[in-house]
Amino acid sequence: MSESTIILGIESSCDDTSAAIIQGNKILSNIAANQQIHNDYGGVVPELASRAHQLNIIPVVQKSLVEANIQQNDIAAIGFTRGPGLLGSLLVGTSFAKSLAMSLEVPLIEVNHLQAHILAHFIEDANPVPPKFPFLCLTVSGGHTMIVLVKDYFNMKIIGKTTDDAAGEAFDKIGKIFGLDYPAGPIVDRLAKEGDPNSFKFNKPRLENYDYSFSGVKTSVLYFIQKEIRKNPDFTNENLNNLCASVQKTIIEVLMEKLEKAAEDYAIKEVAIAGGVSANSGLRKAMEENAAKLGWNIYIPKFEYTTDNAAMIAMVAKLKYERGEFSDLSVSATARYDLEEDFNKKS
Repeated sequence: MSESTIILGIESSCDDTSAAIIQGNKILSNIAANQQIHNDYGGVVPELASRAHQLNIIPVVQKSLVEANIQQNDIAAIGFTRGPGLLGSLLVGTSFAKSLAMSLEVPLIEVNHLQAHILAHFIEDANPVPPKFPFLCLTVSGGHTMIVLVKDYFNMKIIGKTTDDAAGEAFDKIGKIFGLDYPAGPIVDRLAKEGDPNSFKFNKPRLENYDYSFSGVKTSVLYFIQKEIRKNPDFTNENLNNLCASVQKTIIEVLMEKLEKAAEDYAIKEVAIAGGVSANSGLRKAMEENAAKLGWNIYIPKFEYTTDNAAMIAMVAKLKYERGEFSDLSVSATARYDLEEDFNKKS
């Protein structure tokens, strides 16, 4: 593969339609269309998401070409998110990628969304320097929370994962208890900066190994709020900043305790975070504190590479292109695309 090779990446796993152009490891454009309609429903509505993808995908791809200053015929391959995600949303991206690859007569490359979050660290401007193998990656988003041992680009093993809610789900569901708009996670993060994280104590799960659980934290918060509201109906509004700060501290402590244990047990100092929740300021601060306290070399990607984006899809597509790993036109979207199973077969 020449460093001048140009690849188009397409991401449509949930409610963001995104397209990106990569050349080598450099992102020439990374365009996303967000779907505000879900805010009215307190969560993503799959049918509405897939319809919005249909409206957005052509203009988003076209804008990515314009911003990168290239033509369609300059594209050497097309990478797309095959899964995991919402099936209707994935079908839009998959169908478009297959049609465009067929019309341009270029290779089609399927990408695992979770692998892409992890390998976003290797985009040229994601970090000052990329992680060194092996490294641990705490992958945290609305739908996934896991610790992944990354031995190579294509040799990964999940050593811990959530047994129920993901960390992002916990933030959103607890935010809903507080009466915050969807998505609540970024709002909790913003309000937490104005609060005292030691104001309230919430239950933390005690699981063995490196697995996570967040449903107990959510239940603990719910029961606490219900009890306090019976005494003072305005309790939540009067203590909102402190509540958000205390919840954020609890969730981050749960995340970091398992990550610290894994790093110690595996004797690894190279530690990264990825996924939408890696944009959380409290989590980033905790990583920086551990770098100083435990001697970790930490990798925190730029904000634009944390949420669902096509740049990370293009990055994996570029690596697969170098290996000649192409998909045929019979490939179909899949809501469940197991990273652990996929890599255990290869390791």
